[in-house]
Amino acid sequence: MTFDIQSFHADAVRTPSHEDVSEMRELLCETLRDAGTAPTVDDLGNVLATRGDEAADGPHVVLNTHIDTVAPHVPYERSGGGGSDGEDSDAGDVVRGRGACDAKGPLAALLAAFLRVEPTAGKLTLAITPDEETLMTGAAGLEEELEADGYVVGEPTGLDVCIAARGQCEGTITIEGESGHAASVSADRNSVFGLEHVLAALHTYDEEAGPGEDPVLGEPKLTATALAGGEAPNRVPESCQLTFDRRSVPPETSESFRADFDGYLEEHVPDPLSVSVDLIRPDTPFPTAFVTDGDERLVRTLQAASGGEVRPFGAATEAGFFAADAPTVVFGPGVLADEEGAVAHAEREYVRLSEVEAAADALEEAVSELLA
Repeated sequence: MTFDIQSFHADAVRTPSHEDVSEMRELLCETLRDAGTAPTVDDLGNVLATRGDEAADGPHVVLNTHIDTVAPHVPYERSGGGGSDGEDSDAGDVVRGRGACDAKGPLAALLAAFLRVEPTAGKLTLAITPDEETLMTGAAGLEEELEADGYVVGEPTGLDVCIAARGQCEGTITIEGESGHAASVSADRNSVFGLEHVLAALHTYDEEAGPGEDPVLGEPKLTATALAGGEAPNRVPESCQLTFDRRSVPPETSESFRADFDGYLEEHVPDPLSVSVDLIRPDTPFPTAFVTDGDERLVRTLQAASGGEVRPFGAATEAGFFAADAPTVVFGPGVLADEEGAVAHAEREYVRLSEVEAAADALEEAVSELLA
């Protein structure tokens, strides 16, 4: 079978995978089987396939991305327009739809390269996860399952080679005080009034106690995102809650941040109020921050093949799970956002097929060199 990258990409974007990835996973496995490769599905739902000699000397390179998408599903459409509705000379080059760039465009490119490369040294593994947009348990499991010398993680980077990304976690800050009639509870016992101290601490935490600026990723970011508390306008609630989003830089982890920030808030929220920090979904993995040395052979080889820039990635990614073990880069066709606004996760999500094919060519060239 000759793999048709455009046909596979069209079938993938047409296949909804925002609620259940079963149909999309079967499309991927069927494509691999038709190409003469026997895929396996592990207990976490990851699709795995390998080319090359398992016992041979040489490096092990892993190509990774995900098959799940965010809601809602956006139907497949192909046209010659640009990011919005204009026409250009590349008639039929633009595909719109959910997953077009995040991450079924990168998936098509990785799959094409995987099927084209014939390793003469070492081996090549395709490792596709089922839940990058939600729990990331698939990637966390792969971290323990695979031993590799380099990872390429498919995401929309505009063919740039991204060597770093911030980590990400979400959590809640709960402020507890005294409940009662609005006319009788004092301000120093009012949990809602306690918010002023918490919000002030959010502004000062990184300057006074955070990990500092990373030379590649820059500063971490701490953002308040939601508030909850209270049931009636004349009653003071016993507690109120603020939700936050944390974008971290090395060496911070989600748990180290939670513990450090909890202690910082205890120092800044006065008695008799109490405050506590909890991570949302603490039993599931959070993506960790990573930085790969730009002089690594993987980086140099892929950059030479793609012609893209070497830079950090602008969103959370599964790459952080792998980077502790081996050089890791993020690479693929499409963009997170363009001059008109968001592309990935947006109603206007799109990718250019010419860029998908260019990504596949660059991956084939780079991986062939690494495994020669």
